[in-house]
Amino acid sequence: QVQLVESGGGLVQAGGSLRLSCAASGRTLGSYAMAWFRQAPGKEREFVSVIMWSGGSTYYAHSVKGRFTISRDNAKNTVYLQMNSLKPEDTAVYYCAADESGLGSRFQTAYEYWGQGTQVTVSS
Repeated sequence: QVQLVESGGGLVQAGGSLRLSCAASGRTLGSYAMAWFRQAPGKEREFVSVIMWSGGSTYYAHSVKGRFTISRDNAKNTVYLQMNSLKPEDTAVYYCAADESGLGSRFQTAYEYWGQGTQVTVSS
């Protein structure tokens, strides 16, 4: 079993930055693909970014490409999401997810483990 705990959310002004962390326990994440999803009020949860188990391949939603960077530190069993140039439309609860296959996906059903989420609020 894998437990995921997100942290780093908060309130920031538009144009600001935040770094989210997702710490895992229970198993080492070295072979897992790790992703970030988000859910804004009244909307469905959507894909943000994924990083493959090796860390060599990353993918981003069009809406965040060029502003967000996903990374991982397998030694610390932690995944990060650096968010720059934040916009009010980035306001959402951000969730970390782990895919045991290591392949990663934009689809939520590919992920077996989820964190509880961390709130990000961007004011205009």
